[in-house]
Amino acid sequence: MSGPEGTEALFVGVGARRGVTAAEVLELVAEALAGAGRAVSGVVALATAEEKAAEPGITEAAGHLGVALMPFPVRELAPITVPNPSTSVAAALGTPSVAEAAALAAAAESRGLAAVELLVPKRVSRSGRATCAVARGRLSDRGRGYTGEEVPGTLGSPVRETLAPRQAPARR
Repeated sequence: MSGPEGTEALFVGVGARRGVTAAEVLELVAEALAGAGRAVSGVVALATAEEKAAEPGITEAAGHLGVALMPFPVRELAPITVPNPSTSVAAALGTPSVAEAAALAAAAESRGLAAVELLVPKRVSRSGRATCAVARGRLSDRGRGYTGEEVPGTLGSPVRETLAPRQAPARR
């Protein structure tokens, strides 16, 4: 993705129960974006926990949106401070957040972004089988921005220094 400085990039974090459909994920994402006054065309990546990345509903949703799927290990999501942590998710997966933490991690991982913020906090689908959150960043002149071809964990991250220390994903 490239564009003038100040161009907004949206990163959608998704959590889901086994068997969630792509239609349910896509409906939830569209509702979250519409509620924030943002278009689906602004999404540059769909992010989730590695444990959820093979879920057909999530992979199909990323394909339908035409964006990269960015999976993150729960050990990287767990230390990210989010506004809506879940004790049940923490007990099941080892991280108190998938959707919010993955959205923030994806935005932070993407080279060239000058600032990251959680634009849409966690939303839950009508059936309760999916969650999503949206983080946004603005492209800066420090890099070319996220293209969808990068592999999480391999990028330089100038944005990490702009996050509050408790929000920065831990990297090894």
